[in-house]
Amino acid sequence: MPTAEDLAQVRTSMGRGFDVLSALAELLPGSPAGVTVQDVAQALGRERSQVSRTLSALADQRLVVRGEDHRYRLSWGWYAAAQDLTDRRMRTTGLEVLDELASSVGEACFLGILQGDSTLTIVESIPAGSRMIGSWIGRAYPAFCSDAGQAVLWDASDDEVRTVFARTSFTSPGPNAPASAEDFLGRLQKARERGYAIVDQEAEPGLYSVSAPVWDFRGEVAAAVQIVGERRTLQPRTTELATACVAAADALSAALGAPGGRRGAHGTH
Repeated sequence: MPTAEDLAQVRTSMGRGFDVLSALAELLPGSPAGVTVQDVAQALGRERSQVSRTLSALADQRLVVRGEDHRYRLSWGWYAAAQDLTDRRMRTTGLEVLDELASSVGEACFLGILQGDSTLTIVESIPAGSRMIGSWIGRAYPAFCSDAGQAVLWDASDDEVRTVFARTSFTSPGPNAPASAEDFLGRLQKARERGYAIVDQEAEPGLYSVSAPVWDFRGEVAAAVQIVGERRTLQPRTTELATACVAAADALSAALGAPGGRRGAHGTH
């Protein structure tokens, strides 16, 4: 059985490989002929020898290709591997981010992804003093009125949103739920302008949340960080909670290798 030290070393190696792949992907648009070891080392602020060993290991795994000019390019297989690493890091680093967020704001925090026309909770952190009962991990909820719905569709075009909700029945116990895809789009646009989403009694009476999108290495929204609780408690703290939520989403985006221009650009589309 592997020891804790062995597992820590594996996680470190995975993280190092992910960082190098992300840096390579970000540098290639400006250097289509390939990127040198020194280029990657400078981008990451690491020693050249360390980056060279990581690139050699990635080449052995056929995730990158080394040309005769000693420049590196991404292989076709890297996309699947990077997505797998993203999913793993979203859960591991996501839990660390949510734990810190929940501790700082004292409210239940969740990480959700889009699945069809629903959102699915994949990570949660619920403080001991929270009145929230049970776990939401693995549970889906209609995206049009869920706490994560607007944030996970942050970068979607209007037509893409309409396609997501093409067969959705816009019925919800929440008194403020959107009545149609067009209604949802109007709220989404306001959220983008604001820089974060507010879901006020859309899922159920008395429930309130703020959320922000998490970007991945492709510069696409991969998930949403949410702070959820009772309206009477959260609504007066909206600005404070939103600031913390956006910062947490940015921290997780950075861990997923999101391009720098995406992180902190929550008000753009």
